[in-house]
Amino acid sequence: MGFAPMKLSVVTLGILPLTFGYAIFRYRLMDVDLIFKRGMAYTFAAMAIAGAYFTAIALVGKLVQTRIPSAGTTGLVLAIVVTAVLADPLRKWIQERMDRVFYRTRYDYRQTLVEFGRELSAEPDLDKMLTAVVDRLSRTLLVDRMAIFLSSGERADQFILAKSFGIQQTAGLDLAFLSIDRPELYEGHVFFDNTHHVPRENANARETIARLDLNYYIPCRAQKSTVAVLGLGKTVTGDFLSSEDVELLETVAGYLAIAIQNSRLYASLEQKVAQYERLKDFNENIVESINVGVLAVDLQDRIESWNSQMEVMYALPRRQALTRSLGDVFPPEFIEEFSRVRQSPGIHNLYKFRLPVPTGETRTVNVAIAPLVTKKFNVAGRLIIMDDITERVELEHQLSQSDKLSSIGLLAAGVAHEVNTPLAVISSYAQMLSKQVQGDAQKSTLLEKITRQTFRASEIVNNLLNFSRTSGAEFAEVDVNRVIVDTLSLLEHQFKTGRIRVQDELAAHLPPIQGNAGRLQQVFLNLFLNAKDAMPDGGTLRIATSNGDGVSVTVSDSG
Repeated sequence: MGFAPMKLSVVTLGILPLTFGYAIFRYRLMDVDLIFKRGMAYTFAAMAIAGAYFTAIALVGKLVQTRIPSAGTTGLVLAIVVTAVLADPLRKWIQERMDRVFYRTRYDYRQTLVEFGRELSAEPDLDKMLTAVVDRLSRTLLVDRMAIFLSSGERADQFILAKSFGIQQTAGLDLAFLSIDRPELYEGHVFFDNTHHVPRENANARETIARLDLNYYIPCRAQKSTVAVLGLGKTVTGDFLSSEDVELLETVAGYLAIAIQNSRLYASLEQKVAQYERLKDFNENIVESINVGVLAVDLQDRIESWNSQMEVMYALPRRQALTRSLGDVFPPEFIEEFSRVRQSPGIHNLYKFRLPVPTGETRTVNVAIAPLVTKKFNVAGRLIIMDDITERVELEHQLSQSDKLSSIGLLAAGVAHEVNTPLAVISSYAQMLSKQVQGDAQKSTLLEKITRQTFRASEIVNNLLNFSRTSGAEFAEVDVNRVIVDTLSLLEHQFKTGRIRVQDELAAHLPPIQGNAGRLQQVFLNLFLNAKDAMPDGGTLRIATSNGDGVSVTVSDSG
């Protein structure tokens, strides 16, 4: 009866190694032999250190009692304390050397991890940093395949394949299984011992896991969110990673998560800086492109901005105006007006302000002075806008003169029309009298002179009347010589008083041209008057016409 249970216990003892083997394979205790070796080594090392320690204390105590018997118990205690203090560094040194023997790979990994952490923090470019991670980990751990999955910027629960090593098929991957909340994630990683047999996953996840053939998925978490997932396969020899490898990878994952966040923050900062620069350039381009002078001053009235139109209008380069006080750049009369309105709220305008410029000219400007406010409506300075209206004022003056001349022309036309009537009466009576005194030569000569002068006066009046009429824009055949003669007749008195001698060389048989007689007469009138103004002490005005490829008119003076 006792023999059967004995056989049964022997059979049970035979199953025990199989149970250990299954546990090692099932729970991935691949480094259990190393654990046993280290345990034995540490046990014997601890016993050796303890023996050496107590032996050293006994020897020191014996030596103190022998050499210094007067020290007594106090000396013995001090000797033991000094020995213990000196023995502790020795113990640590021995411990470190043993760790280096049994944990050589771990020490190398940690050294690599320190250097790698420095590289991660020093590289702001995300793509380069991920490339460095894949290259370093694949060479250090000797894995056959590796991948880094980044969370999408739009949704933190969606991942994309950012970098990979040793994976051939990367298109059309359904990475939704990475977003599933698993208990293993909180333990540090997710492990698939057989990537082609994962019954707990759905069909899409099974296909993706099989295609990737990655056994380890280590989340990279920062601030309680998963920013990336680190995926690794087996080693090149087909072995799983050791527990120390996985532990170090989990540490690297923490560094990687921080590095990814820093890189994204850096990229976001660069993008915002670029947007700010574009907005700044856009605003500067607007200020530079407008056709008015714009300058800005701070609260101490120092010039902070000076656009290109101010450079042109005020004849002062930007580099010479910036950072200078407003009083050092502008004349006192402008500073007086600026000081008068700068303390008052709102926008103030100075209309047709005459502003002396450094070149000695005086420009007429419309000035607007407004407070320069920040986004929080705090006054940061003053904005001064200057619109140069010098040419506009001159055009307005010319237009006013044109209106006056037009009114004078209308008045002259009326006068000419009224003068024509008495001239006609005088001419008629002179002709009647000349017929009655045909026998008297002296009286006939006088009457003939009266008749000629009345005709001449009538011709001048008619030319003035024709000139004052508003001509249209239509073109017709025009005799250029006739237009020149009519214009000269209008200026005959002015030329005579100005001692201007007219030398006309008008070509005979000049063909007519297509033009507007009124406009041509205005052109010739301006040319002749300019020539007269150029000869204040008198001179010669030469007018010549010729016919070649076309009718040409030459006007020259001796001024």
